[in-house]
Amino acid sequence: MQAMSLRASSRLISASLGIDSALEELSPILEAAGCYRRRDDAIRLVVPDYGPGYKSKIILPSVVDSDSFRLYSVVIEDPDGVQSTHRLTTEAYLGIVAATNFKQRVRKMLEYYHADRLNYVTTGTPNRLEYDQGFFVKLGDGSADVKPIAHLYKGQVYQLAEYLGVPKEIRERPSTTDTYSIPQSQEEFYFSLPHQRMDLCLYGLNNDVPIEQVAAATDLDEDQVRRVYRDIDQKRKTTEYLHLVPDLPVAVDEVSTH
Repeated sequence: MQAMSLRASSRLISASLGIDSALEELSPILEAAGCYRRRDDAIRLVVPDYGPGYKSKIILPSVVDSDSFRLYSVVIEDPDGVQSTHRLTTEAYLGIVAATNFKQRVRKMLEYYHADRLNYVTTGTPNRLEYDQGFFVKLGDGSADVKPIAHLYKGQVYQLAEYLGVPKEIRERPSTTDTYSIPQSQEEFYFSLPHQRMDLCLYGLNNDVPIEQVAAATDLDEDQVRRVYRDIDQKRKTTEYLHLVPDLPVAVDEVSTH
């Protein structure tokens, strides 16, 4: 069965909670900003034939399979439906991410428009796993006045959703960035491990749980858990800037020379 679209999910949750909603078409704004053109230009750095009728997504290798340095690749689907995978250069990867980040920032821009119009605050969606690992776009989905689930592991978010009566269709919808034209999970795009295991590994690392217990709980061996731990620490370092507030000049009191 095909996964429910983000639009259908949004309408369903609005209807189930009895709240007002507004449908905003982002494509014209994204086209005007050059989102798709810039993305396609970056992809063509490694796949020169990429163009109209093609689809794409970017992926990471598994974090538990080896100690090899993990690099992003782009998966291409041509107009005939044939897929191929291509290793991304740093320039191509950064260009793709920079272009697709337009989507999260445009969504947030319109969200703030409605918040200003209604004199509301905005809420953010990152859970503890996403917030800890920098899985958000700065000034995009990472921007919010309140982040009510940033302390909850992803599995706890699903439990809370069930308790609150969020429709089953939404709770069973695969987590996705809804950013690329080929369906893509958060696992293959960023975490490289199902969230159930990532939650347990993050909890184990945060709470000094003996590694053999984490391995037993996640059905991984101890070396694989260590690889996950190293990946968690690395992501914390490389995404630290996402959590930083803007630097401000330090005011210096005028000192009299007399």
